[in-house]
Formats: sequence, C-alpha cells, structure tokens
Amino acid sequence: MSSELHPVTGAWCPGDPAGNRQFLALDRKLALDGGGVLDAVEIAYETWGTLNDDASNAVLLCHAWTGDSHAAGRAGPGHPTPGWWESIVGPRAAIDTDRWFVVCSNVLGGCQGTTGPSSLDPQTGVAYGSKFPVVTIRDMVRAQARLADHLGIRRWHSVIGGSMGGMQVLEWAVTYPDRVRSIVPIASCLQASAQQIAWESIGRRAILHDPNFRGGDYYDAPAGQGPHRGLSTARMVAQVTFRSDNVFNQKFGRDVVGSDQHSNAPAEQQFEVERYLEYHGDKLTRRFDANSYLLIGRAMDLHDIARGRGGLDSAIKRITAPTLSIGIASDMLYPSYQQIQIRDALVAHEVRADYVEIDSPHGHDSFLIDLDQVAPPITRFLESVG
Repeated sequence: MSSELHPVTGAWCPGDPAGNRQFLALDRKLALDGGGVLDAVEIAYETWGTLNDDASNAVLLCHAWTGDSHAAGRAGPGHPTPGWWESIVGPRAAIDTDRWFVVCSNVLGGCQGTTGPSSLDPQTGVAYGSKFPVVTIRDMVRAQARLADHLGIRRWHSVIGGSMGGMQVLEWAVTYPDRVRSIVPIASCLQASAQQIAWESIGRRAILHDPNFRGGDYYDAPAGQGPHRGLSTARMVAQVTFRSDNVFNQKFGRDVVGSDQHSNAPAEQQFEVERYLEYHGDKLTRRFDANSYLLIGRAMDLHDIARGRGGLDSAIKRITAPTLSIGIASDMLYPSYQQIQIRDALVAHEVRADYVEIDSPHGHDSFLIDLDQVAPPITRFLESVG
C-alpha cells in the first residue's frame, strides 16, 4: 500500500468540489423496506443531453457497487476517476446525448453525494455511521423515482445498468412497470445466489474485523486510523471475482515482483498478482467509504424481485417492458445462465426479450471493459423500442 496516510473515508463530503454533480433534497421523508424512514435525504446526480418537450427521450443509467453518478466525463475536481461508461455516453456515442437525455444518480446509502452512512444525521449533527438503516435495491429505486418526478420524467425510454445496476433495472420494471418503456439488465440476476452472497460475506468480515472499524463509528478518527485495511482486503476479494482465471494467468502467471524469478529467499518474494490486488484495494480506500461498502453489499445480498410478491413467477408477470438481457461468457460472479433466465422468464410471459452474450476473457467486469461489444447491441435496442 501507499505510504501516504489513508483517509478515514473516501466519501464525498459537503465542501468538497461538486464536479458535475447536481443535488436534489427530497421534500418529504423516504419510507424504507425495513420499516423505518429517512429524513432530509439528498440525491446526487448528473445529466447529459437535453430533455425533449414531452420528456420521452430520458434514459436512466444505474451504477454498480462502487460506482457513482459520474457515468461520463473526465476525472477532475470532485471526480477522482473518469466516467465508468465514458466512451459509451456522449454526443454521437452509443448512448447518443444529442438524442437521449441521460441521467445517473448515486444510490441511496452511497458515499458520493447521496445520503448514506457518512452523511450527517439531521437529528444529531454527526455522521450516521452505525445508525444508518439497512437499505434495499427497492429503496434505491424509490429514491430514483423521486428524482424522476423532480426532473419531470414520467416514463423512462430505457433503464440500463450492469451488476448491481442491473438489479436496480429489474426492480424498476417490477415496481414501476408503467414508468419504463424498456430495460437493459447486464451481468445481473433476478435473485442473489448463494455463491454471490458467500463472496460478499467474506469481504464484509474483513471490514467488520478491522479494529479501526469501531462498529461503524470511525469518522472522527485521524487520517490513517480508519478501517482502510479491512476495506482494502474486501476489495481484493471482490477483485478476484471480477476477473476470470484465464485473465489472471495470462496477465500475471507466476511472475514475481522484481527480476529474480528464482530467489532462494521465497519468504521475501511477492507475486505480481498480489501487488495487483493490493493496488486495487488501496485505490478503493481513497474514493469509497467502508460503511457504504457494507450497506450496498448487503442490499445486493437481499436482492430478490420475488420477495413479498407471491413468488418469482408473480413478480415476472409485472414486467411488461421490452428487455435486452446481456450476459458475459467468462463471468464467474454472475454467470450467463442468470441473464438467460431473465430472457426465458419474460419470453414465457410473451414479453419481448432478447439475449446477447459478450465473448470476453475479462469476466464480470467485461461490461466496463469490452465496450466495443457492449455498446452496439444497446444502441440497436434503444433505436428499436417505440
């Protein structure tokens, strides 16, 4: 890890450069699936393009676990990284902002401007920390619906997202079937599987067992004494699931750091793959918050469109929007059969549903890497939806 002191949290905080963010303060409390309510909720979002007169050209992008509202745009003040779909969104791009009005918001419980654990609790004036309630994917979608109301968008032309973003996409289609004209879930699922929950459980334990986590109330700690080791380890675990075995072998093999591949001091050797994982773990601690990582990961575990709806078939019947389901051949975290299941379930109910599979060695993160394969089917699908 870098010798520079790690921040206690990588969360965006009021007073930091806003970058391209806009903010919506909800005018009433937000009811949560868990039975509680959140007051004074603020949503950070970004937009690209121009909403037309009848608000029929609006497209919602939903980000993945550690993403945020910065789907497109350069890195700069307020945005430590370029947009996560930088080459897909823009004028004359696959999602053409000369035609579409594109919106992306940071999810409820996040740490990049939308109310989450690092935000100040209006009741106490200090960060929520451990007192922030559990949220679900449905809660995130309800917050997005309030944003749509504010923007004057009654119905999205399409809702698009990968991984956890795809969970939001599916919840939009089930919860608000009359508010989505089409959907594009990518590398996602109808229900979180046992293996997905298992991987995320390991990462959570790394954070919870970090002595600097302090039960989630660490925001007043000095720099360098936050739960960065736990968060870094959690990210390292996740990073393994985001790539395929072939990519790890091709990129790193058994290479060690330095030039001596056959040192007689093996205890001093570090494999290149170890350094790669440490780099990504360290990088996340500087732009994300440990509590948000836990909270959002738990929301993904709880994802199940059937919950409280009389079973999966009953929930599927609520989806009426034409659907493009995109899977990834090498995805070990959200295997392509889960995307095929989405397609097949909808076709069984006579809903238009197409399936496209990305042939990439890069695993789950292919939807963020192999954009030359991801973009064209999305462009064609958007054009095909009346």
